[in-house]
Amino acid sequence: MAEQNTEQSRPTEERPESTSARPRRRFIIIGLVAVLVVGALLFWWHSTYYEDTDDASVDGHLVQISSRISGHVAKVLVQQNQYVDAGTPMVEIDPSDYQTAVNQAEANLEAAVANYEASRVNVPVININTGSNLNTANADVQSALSTVAQSEKQLQAAQARVTQAQANYTKAKLDLERYTPLVEKDIISKQQYDAAVAAAAAGQAAVVEAEASQIAAQDAVRIARDRVTQAQSGLKSAQTGPQQVAIQKAKADQAAGQVDQAKASLAQAKLNLSYCEIHAPLSGIITTKSVEEGQNIAQGQALMTLVSLDDVWITANFKETQLQHMQVGQLVTIHVDAFGRDYDGKVTQVGGATGSMLSLFPPENATGNYVKVVQRIPVRIDLTKPDENKDHMLRPGMSVEPKVRVK
Repeated sequence: MAEQNTEQSRPTEERPESTSARPRRRFIIIGLVAVLVVGALLFWWHSTYYEDTDDASVDGHLVQISSRISGHVAKVLVQQNQYVDAGTPMVEIDPSDYQTAVNQAEANLEAAVANYEASRVNVPVININTGSNLNTANADVQSALSTVAQSEKQLQAAQARVTQAQANYTKAKLDLERYTPLVEKDIISKQQYDAAVAAAAAGQAAVVEAEASQIAAQDAVRIARDRVTQAQSGLKSAQTGPQQVAIQKAKADQAAGQVDQAKASLAQAKLNLSYCEIHAPLSGIITTKSVEEGQNIAQGQALMTLVSLDDVWITANFKETQLQHMQVGQLVTIHVDAFGRDYDGKVTQVGGATGSMLSLFPPENATGNYVKVVQRIPVRIDLTKPDENKDHMLRPGMSVEPKVRVK
């Protein structure tokens, strides 16, 4: 009987405990439902107002440092992974050859300047000389023409004297012929006959003299005409004075061009000399350094890479289904995996093509075996607060998770 009373009393004692567990169970279920509802609301709110991706990384400028000239490396002033400021000397090339080129270019410039000065001064000198020569040639032509006219008149006078002398000689000869039979018959005196003989001889001599004078006058005319021809040739030569002046001006212009060319060569030589010292174009960290002292380098040879830490941005590859409401200017929260910090940014660019189209070998979908794959498009995100990266913690290539507020 006692055992039965004990067994009957146990269920009575357990009933209050089961009654108290029901409210707790109810509260737990309500709490779970509330958590699920809140979680669903948060998921809906996040998926509606935000777009995020884990396919994103820090991007920046990678500057390939190369030499603009060839030469022998005298000094390397930086080390691998060293931070340098903009303008810091990094490599020195032996400047001996380029200094010699500068000296040679300076000497060439001095010679070109001297040649130009001489050519420039000769222009007015030749102008004056050609003007004087032209005046002189004109005067010589007029004088030669006057001499020809005078000589021709003298020739005419000589020809008249020849005619006169021949007439006189003919008369004297006829008189002598008439006196010869008369003197034989003693009709005239011997003295008259001798006078006729002398007159005939004198007439003959006068003819010879007149003919000689005529020949001399003819030679004088020929010489005078030759002088005219010579003077006219001198006049034609003098008339080329403007062309001679133009030629000298062209030589002066050519000399001026040679001066400009020498100046350009000197400037290029000085520029090449300045290239003997290679400076950092911007601030950053030196990587992939391949240059060493004593090395001979060629023009354009890559020496090292400079990674800029000041101008960095985020490249996020969003799915094409995430870009429906994404626009330039939308705010972004950027979470950096490396050290768990968040940065503020904004969308500045949406890529013009998908990543697959920008790859080295774009896909060819015209084969017939096509499988639709959601594509990704690169989106550029810039930091809105550059001071957040003043410690240069963001390095190109770091993985980040951007979250864009699209609504």
